[in-house]
Amino acid sequence: MDARKKVIRGGIIPAQIRAARALVGLTQDDLASASGLPKRTIARVELAEVSPRQSTLSSVRAALEAAGVEFIEENGGGAGVRLRKDVAG
Repeated sequence: MDARKKVIRGGIIPAQIRAARALVGLTQDDLASASGLPKRTIARVELAEVSPRQSTLSSVRAALEAAGVEFIEENGGGAGVRLRKDVAG
């Protein structure tokens, strides 16, 4: 399976994390600070180099959701991300 499409624990894919960061204008450094994780961990998760612990994934997801991101589960049209309605303006 292509690493860009590899589903990681929690039902999200690395591309969703990268897209979520871009959507809200966060760098890997920003996400590392917001999640309390090392930047290297963020980079490795985004590249699907590791299968992250649930706590790691929860921290990443919580930081991105706090920034206004909604994760869209695979529903036949592909997994994705979007801004929460109250953030999208």
